Amino acid sequence: MNWFSHLFTNPFLLTALSSWAIAQILKALINAAVTHTWDVRRLFGDGGMPSGHSATVASLAMAAALRCGVDSFEFAISAVLAIIVCHDAMGVRLETGKQAALLNEIVEAFNLLLVDDLPEEKLKEFVGHTPMQVCAGVLIGIINAFIMHQFLF
Repeated sequence: MNWFSHLFTNPFLLTALSSWAIAQILKALINAAVTHTWDVRRLFGDGGMPSGHSATVASLAMAAALRCGVDSFEFAISAVLAIIVCHDAMGVRLETGKQAALLNEIVEAFNLLLVDDLPEEKLKEFVGHTPMQVCAGVLIGIINAFIMHQFLF
């Protein structure tokens, strides 16, 4: 059972998870301010401002840099992971969301024209991030890593 307590006291894991939580809470609050409605799904959903994925991996990389040094194996792995995740969020996942929006419009147009209805289930459109959303997530992650470093490391 010792591994279980180590898991929940791991400062790197706590830093990354707290950065994700902060970003997701901010995302839900920003969405509520913009839409004037509270959508609890934004607490766990993809896409939107700021990027929770980017905050998570950026804080992990910064925690590794602060604790192990930028010449460490731990930092190298987490930095490469962060670059891949942030690039993917702005590239493939952003384009996937754009394609989903277009396909949803096409399905809606066909449903208006055809007697036989196509599936009503819409594709998920909020899956990627703009560069600004990724940058905001990275900034949140870096700031949180510095704060968590003062308390946990």
